[in-house]
Amino acid sequence: MRHVLLFNILFFVLFQGFSQYKGLILSAETKSPVKNARVVSDQKETTKSDEKGVFQLPNSKVPFTLSIYSNEYAVTKVLIEKLDSPLPILLQLKEKDLNTVVVTAGRRDQKIEEVPISMEIIKTDLVTNKGMTNLAQAVNQSPGVYSMDGQVSIRGGGGFAYGAGSRVLLLWNGIPMLSPDIGDAKWNAIPIEQASQIEILKGASSVLYGSGALNGIIALNEKEPGPEGVLQVKIQSGIYDNPKRNSLKWWTRNPTFHMRDVYFGQTIKKFGFSFGSNVFLNEGFRQGEDEKRVRINGSLFYRPDHEKLKIKTGLSYNLQLQDAGVFVLWKNDSACYQPMDNSLSRQKAIRINVDPYLKIMDDKNNKHFFKTRYYLVTTGNETNVYDASNAQSFYFDYQYQRKMNENSNVTAGVSQTLNIVKSRIFGNHIGENAAAYTQFDHRKGKWDVTLGMRLEFFKMDTLPVDSKLTLGSNTLPIYPIFRAAVHYEPSKGTHLRASFGQGIRFPSVAERFVSTYVGGIVIFANPNLRPEKAVAAEIGLKQVFKIGDWIAMADVAGFVNYYTNMTEFTFGVYKPDTMAALQTTDPNALNYFYKWVGFQAKNAEKALISGIEFSFNSSGKIKKVEISSLLGYTYMNPMSLNFDPNYRLTFSDTTTNLLKYRFKHMVKADVQCTYKGFSVGISSRYNSYMKNIDKIFETGVLGQDLLVGLDDYRAKNNKGLVMFDARLGYQITEHFKLNFIANNFLNQEYVTRPGDVQAPRNFILQLQWSL
Repeated sequence: MRHVLLFNILFFVLFQGFSQYKGLILSAETKSPVKNARVVSDQKETTKSDEKGVFQLPNSKVPFTLSIYSNEYAVTKVLIEKLDSPLPILLQLKEKDLNTVVVTAGRRDQKIEEVPISMEIIKTDLVTNKGMTNLAQAVNQSPGVYSMDGQVSIRGGGGFAYGAGSRVLLLWNGIPMLSPDIGDAKWNAIPIEQASQIEILKGASSVLYGSGALNGIIALNEKEPGPEGVLQVKIQSGIYDNPKRNSLKWWTRNPTFHMRDVYFGQTIKKFGFSFGSNVFLNEGFRQGEDEKRVRINGSLFYRPDHEKLKIKTGLSYNLQLQDAGVFVLWKNDSACYQPMDNSLSRQKAIRINVDPYLKIMDDKNNKHFFKTRYYLVTTGNETNVYDASNAQSFYFDYQYQRKMNENSNVTAGVSQTLNIVKSRIFGNHIGENAAAYTQFDHRKGKWDVTLGMRLEFFKMDTLPVDSKLTLGSNTLPIYPIFRAAVHYEPSKGTHLRASFGQGIRFPSVAERFVSTYVGGIVIFANPNLRPEKAVAAEIGLKQVFKIGDWIAMADVAGFVNYYTNMTEFTFGVYKPDTMAALQTTDPNALNYFYKWVGFQAKNAEKALISGIEFSFNSSGKIKKVEISSLLGYTYMNPMSLNFDPNYRLTFSDTTTNLLKYRFKHMVKADVQCTYKGFSVGISSRYNSYMKNIDKIFETGVLGQDLLVGLDDYRAKNNKGLVMFDARLGYQITEHFKLNFIANNFLNQEYVTRPGDVQAPRNFILQLQWSL
């Protein structure tokens, strides 16, 4: 009898402690069931809620913790201590854009509405649903941002520079990612599918990130996968339609393009990893400009246990191989998709970056960040991928952060970059860049104040130090830059801001030492090129609206950007002083005129760009329809302050001092509506007429055209143009979505810079699969 009683007691205890758990998941706002929510137990059990919001875990031993995941709701964690009479688990709707957190503006987490400088966020869903194939296409959708032949400009800060140099700094995981030789951003090498969002910071931002952030920053940070794991696959194929003008069509079969993306990530206890791959094949709408590229990327991280410290260490990696035809100039204005004779080249490239890092946070609010990168960029031909250039960059950054109290935060750090370039076109060069920076943020009541400073050192080869500062009779080898900003919230949802920032950009190896000949254009070296400098000031107002689950932000900003030593490729005669007078009769002679006429990077001007920008972003549901929008208008007045009559003669329109390759008006719009699994979206872009370009492209040299027919082409196409894209989507099941996309669906003919007519209408069919 005693044994039977003991057995019953043990059975009762075990049954109570280890048995089935049945739960219910509801929306906290509507109290309606939440179906298909993923339920993960810390005892490694996983299930999903059914149509009624009910879920079951067959083998549960209390106590245990549940993590609830659902696309429309915030992640919820619940501690379960009893198996009987469970309470409903209530999920809160995500606050969406209202609580969008950004890290670029201050190297720390901030709500976007509290950032004291203009900033836009592009969600990666927009990039996916529009079928975009590189980052430049994505940022071109943002107000005030423009992509021209692979170079991105923010608020008119950049023009056409033959691919060399960038006034916009690209950041991947908080580390600058400009190529060591050309100083440009490799937009198609960035794994957008691995990023959480795209942050666009407008205005000089060199204090925290250094040289290159003269005009603004485009930043992406890889998302950290959760314990439930995520798999995303995207497959798409497209075809180019025939252009409106039949003379542009060079093909007998319409060219096609294809892309495949795969991303998987998961955290398992202390370890986490992600893996992604991308394949892009493009037959090209321009003759000879086909492209093949493959990319593999991912990350590994580990969080070891420590009694007093929170530690995270890991690395991310990215490898891209590319083989592409490079189209520079058209054959003539009737054959815009065919290259000028001898101007087409073949390029093979390798891009590799490996980024080890270490993050430490102690129990006294001290944070230490160690970030490093090895970055390799090669450019070559079909037989030798290193033929043109082999460029390596070694980067180190240490950053210290301390939250001194609830209202004050200090950031300080040092960074160093070593660039080693070996090139047939540029020569062999070494560049060194070192910096120390600090920033202080303080909140008092409704006010936030930011003050920052950076000291820059830069030297290339045996040339004089570029970062020198002259104080009276003394010269220092460092150059200081400063920033100051203030944010004020007079009432809930209303945010006022004002900012001032300085920037500096040191010349790239290509700008100083390029010596080449492309399509009849000679480009000359200029070792004496000096750094560009900028001052940016802005005032702005952001208003946040929330109606139910619909959230919107309206923003208006006035800005002024002042540049000195602005670098520009300027046309002229660049004969060495020691050479005899030029002649035009003997092409084989060293002093033949056409050998010494071309473009050279020069510190051509001072410039002032002022303007106003309005944007409106929204996301959420109005009744049963989910609506997202990204709208913006930018007015710019980009004026040259160089009144030298000889320089003004290089303008195609000498009656104005408008900077070359700029617009005065830009409009961007994207709206998507989703209802019961069906989605429809439309995008629109408008750029006013590009009034000023290099005159030489219209007139030629001594009767020899550089761009045949450009003068007539610009005379016929002398107005701004509105572009439209459209898309339809259907969520077939929880895991599958189908999209149909029509880019340039009115089949407009438009250019980004002289001789660069863009793609005709094209159609894309896309399938997304996620788990």
